[in-house]
Amino acid sequence: MTAAVIDVATLVSWIRQAQPLIILDARARLNDAAAGRQLWQQGHVPGAHHADMDRDLATPPTPAGGRHPLPDKATFTAILQRWGVTPRHRVVVYDDTGGQIAAARAWWMLRWAGLTSAHVLDGGWQAWQQAGEPIETTVPQHTASDWQPQFDDSLIASEDDVASGKFALFDARGAERYRGEVEPIDPVAGHIPGARNIPGASLLTADKTLLPTAALQRQLPPTDNAIAYCGSGISACHLVLACASVGQPLPRLYPGSWSAWCRDSRHPVATGSE
Repeated sequence: MTAAVIDVATLVSWIRQAQPLIILDARARLNDAAAGRQLWQQGHVPGAHHADMDRDLATPPTPAGGRHPLPDKATFTAILQRWGVTPRHRVVVYDDTGGQIAAARAWWMLRWAGLTSAHVLDGGWQAWQQAGEPIETTVPQHTASDWQPQFDDSLIASEDDVASGKFALFDARGAERYRGEVEPIDPVAGHIPGARNIPGASLLTADKTLLPTAALQRQLPPTDNAIAYCGSGISACHLVLACASVGQPLPRLYPGSWSAWCRDSRHPVATGSE
């Protein structure tokens, strides 16, 4: 794997070497906005800040922006400064869903802000626990920064890009939601016509680590000129992370994803298999 994803041993080494390091706990639950902070309060990697999926990694839902719109640049800059992030820091993010909710989203947003030294902990919280590493409940002490990020909007795909037919589309939701057989969250079931389904779970082993490189390369299609989406722009970032981990071109993210697309009656909807 490339530096986009690191293992527990690497993180422990950085901590012991007193590397300039910021750790973010991005555990979250889609159906419970308070759950992530509660999990963090119950125990976290020493020094980890809580990165709230709904308050730090998104703004309130809108029809055009979907269920988890990106915060504007000024807002996210203030959040990064609050965490103390600067370009000299390594930032390591973890969750307990193999990166799907919402470590990869935080990683992608750090990349969007221009931070190249952003990493996701492979296996996340479970890997840290299984390694027998220490856990704490204290609030970390840190110094706020004055970093002014240089955002890279080329990582973002617009609704017009998605509708243009010029890009390969990859849907990271589960197969049943993609086929339109179930839709537990959004008002319309199905997928964007022409999209290929690559469920996030298909990129993970049973212990929530990314598949080995060779297996990931077999699982991932060519990602040149591609756009990734999911339900609301969270788990699609995991697909982008998987591409980064094997050195493939990164699909652009459609932040509104299905939750924005399906709310516009002008947009076509497909069901069934590809």
